[in-house]
Amino acid sequence: MRMFLPRMLSLSLAMLLPTAIAPAVLAASPPVAPAAIAPAAVIPLRLEISLSRRQLTVYQGTTPIKRYPVAIGRAGWETPTGQFKVKQMIRDPAWKNPFTGVVIPGGDPENPLGRHWIGFWTDGKNWIGMHGTPTPKSVGRAVSHGCVRMFNQDIADVFQRVIPGTPIAVVR
Repeated sequence: MRMFLPRMLSLSLAMLLPTAIAPAVLAASPPVAPAAIAPAAVIPLRLEISLSRRQLTVYQGTTPIKRYPVAIGRAGWETPTGQFKVKQMIRDPAWKNPFTGVVIPGGDPENPLGRHWIGFWTDGKNWIGMHGTPTPKSVGRAVSHGCVRMFNQDIADVFQRVIPGTPIAVVR
């Protein structure tokens, strides 16, 4: 009788666990993270360039998450104000001198655009954008032909954060 009872007990336990569920229930699997079930809503980024502060701020919603010093357009070549969007993103952009037509290839240490270009304004012929610079002492000043110059490591960071269509506000 002792032998019969344990067999009956184990048989009834197996009968309670359907075969399709039993291995999953008995296996030591880690719990599923809620993010794996339903991704959290992502708050989009936006950029604001303050000409008076000479500063670019990256916002996530209304929260500022990073600030960078910038150079802006000089008198007669002012950086345009208004609401824009990222239109163009180029790694190692070539630069064509607007006065001589000479082209400096992307990646060249003398290229005034540095290694990253984020274009946000165009009249169909000319472009304004954010880019690096081989002259870091220009950052913080009004010295460009309308573009927003940044330290090379800063524009690389912004380049990784934004996508085409990211909103950009340029304010006084």
